[in-house]
Amino acid sequence: MANKRKLTLDPAARNYAEAQHFIETHPMFAPLASHAWFYRSDDFFRYCGEDGWAVVSKQGSVLVHPKRRGEVEEWIYILAHCLLHLGFGHFQNRENPAFWNVACDVYIAKFLSDMKLGAKPKALGFRIDIPVYSEQRLYEQFLERGVPEEWKHYGTAGAKAGDMLLHANEQRYIADRKINWENAFASGLSLAVTKAVHVAAGVDVSMLSGDQKLSPGKIARSWFIDHYPLLGALAAGFSLIEDAAICQRMEISVAAIDVMDREIYLNPAAGLSAEECKFVMAHELLHAGLHHHARCQGRDPYLWNVACDYVINHWLVEMRIGELPQVGILLDDTMHGLSAESVYDRIVTDIRTYRKLTTLRGAGGADMLDKGREGFHDPRDGTRIDDFCRNALQQGLLYHHEAGRGNIPAGLVEEIRALGQPPIQWDIELAKWFDSYFTPVEKVRSYARVSRRQSSTPDIARPKWMNRGGEDDGRTFGVVLDTSGSMDKKMLAKALGAIASYSLSREVYAARVVFCDAAAYDAGYIRPEAIAESVKIRGRGGTVLQLGIDLLQQAEDFPKDGPILIITDGFCDKVRVKRDHAYMLPKGHHLPFVPKGPVFRME
Repeated sequence: MANKRKLTLDPAARNYAEAQHFIETHPMFAPLASHAWFYRSDDFFRYCGEDGWAVVSKQGSVLVHPKRRGEVEEWIYILAHCLLHLGFGHFQNRENPAFWNVACDVYIAKFLSDMKLGAKPKALGFRIDIPVYSEQRLYEQFLERGVPEEWKHYGTAGAKAGDMLLHANEQRYIADRKINWENAFASGLSLAVTKAVHVAAGVDVSMLSGDQKLSPGKIARSWFIDHYPLLGALAAGFSLIEDAAICQRMEISVAAIDVMDREIYLNPAAGLSAEECKFVMAHELLHAGLHHHARCQGRDPYLWNVACDYVINHWLVEMRIGELPQVGILLDDTMHGLSAESVYDRIVTDIRTYRKLTTLRGAGGADMLDKGREGFHDPRDGTRIDDFCRNALQQGLLYHHEAGRGNIPAGLVEEIRALGQPPIQWDIELAKWFDSYFTPVEKVRSYARVSRRQSSTPDIARPKWMNRGGEDDGRTFGVVLDTSGSMDKKMLAKALGAIASYSLSREVYAARVVFCDAAAYDAGYIRPEAIAESVKIRGRGGTVLQLGIDLLQQAEDFPKDGPILIITDGFCDKVRVKRDHAYMLPKGHHLPFVPKGPVFRME
């Protein structure tokens, strides 16, 4: 405890600690400092003499003179000098390492002088007034003419040593690790420029202060809450995270949203203005409000994200919310007016092209982070996240119209209102599909056959009610059933049970059934209630449905206008059907092609 207190009260140690804290919090040097290790140790003297200040190794270890006394500004200069050797990629094998070290020292000294960072100790050379274009040009000059005497003292290791440990074998503090120091420095430069712009704009207090007057993201969020009823409730329900380190770790280039945790991420390194933040925030809030995370339904998450982006961005352009950012915004006039599902069906036909697109998350990344988990209950208030988003958007639409806040695209209004309607169950949709092909059989009275009541009234002729002749001819449909090993037996039973009940209620007495796995098996005409008893899961590798479809389409005993119902789990081949057809899939599964007939998704 005594040693710790003595260290705390030591002015030299305090000055060094303040300088190290400055470097670790400075936007330009923070990414480098976060990977570097700083040590005030006697091991320093293994490489330098008493006149040195610090040296740096290629692994990122900065060894500092343990007894050197210096001002805070001087230590800032020394530590920045060492980190810039890493950031500029100076650790290279050269024919003359000493000349290369001097060239790098001169280049960094000029850089820090122009930057006006810290204070160069008096012993470290004079002020450099001539242009210094690059380390390479200096190095080539030194090889030709030698190093001028006045340029030999810009390093931080003293007069007789180099401050870059190019071939150090010291492994006491650092293990062998691979860090891209140049990329880290590039991130620092981006953060520094962004911070400088924010300070100039009056958003941030200073380059080092974490206090903000009001960030562009917070300005945008406040605007939605105070002035834009449609998205105000949603904006109030989501917390805003503007942390460059978190966004970098999560690989968020511009923005993203986590619906389940109610969080919106805005990367400050993207340098968005307040107007651009309005557009981006509205984009993310519509993802949540329109249930895009739950509507994925087994589709490819990234391509589904791209499809939703196309739809949302067109609406936001029409609504004139904010300004379009320079990156991450997908717009295509050919997609205008289409639903997200229709856009998805288009882009899956050219996956190679659309895989290369950049969303607000970045290249190849989806800005919806919740991974499609649906039915999530928030433990904080006991409500479903989906219910919260739906209610917030519907109430926002009502308030928006009442306040006369401007026009909203008809497609967006239609989707918002559709959220309030309970979804039609798959079995009801299937029943409607049957009704479109099999109308109720009309019964007529006929005197060709006598009614059973005729005997009670011999003097009165009584006709018999009977079906109109000929209407039951061709009253059938085809069933192509996936019987591969991947099919779920419970799902099959549910599908076949629904088919049997609807067929009997519409007086369809037989269906032409073909079982498919790796081959097609023609089962002929089977009564609907007997199909389930005839099914055998064969599991012979993959599923080839086209063989079964072709068998039905070419069968002479199957009506030319007979519809085909295809039951599969989606793990099948791409099929071509020339007649009316429909598909039945488990919920959450998707076909590997664009379907031309209706798709019924079983719960």
